[in-house]
Parts: sequence; structure tokens; C-alpha cells
Amino acid sequence: MSTFIARKRFTVADYYRMAETGIIHRDDRVELLDGEVRVMSPIGSWHAGVASRLHAMLAENLKRTAIITVQRPMRLGDFDEPEPDIAVLHLRDDFYTRSHPTPADVLLIIEVADSSIDYDRDEKLPRYAAAGVPEVWLIDIAGEAIEQFREPRDSRYQSVKSFAGSEQCVSQLLPAVEVTIAELLA
Repeated sequence: MSTFIARKRFTVADYYRMAETGIIHRDDRVELLDGEVRVMSPIGSWHAGVASRLHAMLAENLKRTAIITVQRPMRLGDFDEPEPDIAVLHLRDDFYTRSHPTPADVLLIIEVADSSIDYDRDEKLPRYAAAGVPEVWLIDIAGEAIEQFREPRDSRYQSVKSFAGSEQCVSQLLPAVEVTIAELLA
């Protein structure tokens, strides 16, 4: 005889109540995916350095034409609020102080992965695609490549390209944003 164990999916509202009551603390490295509170990997020096270099490059290339956020919540739906490493968003006067960005606000999401490559690819990317995020880059530090995902449909990206060495990865919606893995790992 087997026993069925039900699982409780948490909504974004539940997630914030957990923070308000002290179940989740401000410094906890967690995010909400598919109604589950997920513990994120620690940020190593390569991950932090590549993310910082990307942020500086984006800030230089976009010069007040978009808002760039680093590890900030992104509301994908009632059960998903990941914290992408970098999100490039449409300009908004309030700088998203009245609400977290949603997929309609996103121009580009970038996930930097050293130890989290499988989690980013298998867990986060399908949710970004299902929500309609137009473009995601996965920076694979160990594999020394940039994977570009575009054209979301049916929880998958229809266009997937990989760039290595000095091959330029150019954003579809932000043509001023072009990066090579060689310059990110220099």
C-alpha cells in the first residue's frame, strides 16, 4: 500500500508573507519557482566578476535607454518569482518601485552560471519561455560559451544559438548590446 503525500505550492503572496513573518530572511539566497522556495547557489568570484563586467558593459552601451537590474525579483506569475542575475527592462519613471517587473517589462534576461548551469537551463529557462520573456542569455563560465535563447513558444525557446571565443552575441531587441565570451572571461 502506498501513501500519497500532497505538496503545497506557495503563491508569490505566500512567499512574501513568509518574509514578513521571519520564515525567510532578507539575506537568504532563495527564489520562488513553481511554487517552491528554492535555495540558490552561492555566488563565486567568477560568477560575481562576470556579472559585474556585464553590468558595466550594459550600462555603457545602453546609456539611459533601459533599466538594468542585478539579482532583483522578476514576477513571472502567481507561483514564480525568480531573481535573474541581470535583467534589462523598459524604462519606467518609478524605476519599478511600485511593482516588480513582469515579462512585459523585459528586453533581456542574463543568467550567469558556473555551478548552476543545469538549474538555469532546466528550471529557469522553461519558466522564462512560458512567461514570454523575449530573450535570455545563459553565460556558461565552465563551458566558455554564451547561449542565446529567443522566440519563446510552448515553454521552450525556438531559436537557440551558442557563441564561443570571439564570436559576437548580439541582442535581438537591443542591437547596441554585443558581447563575446572572450571579453567576459578576460
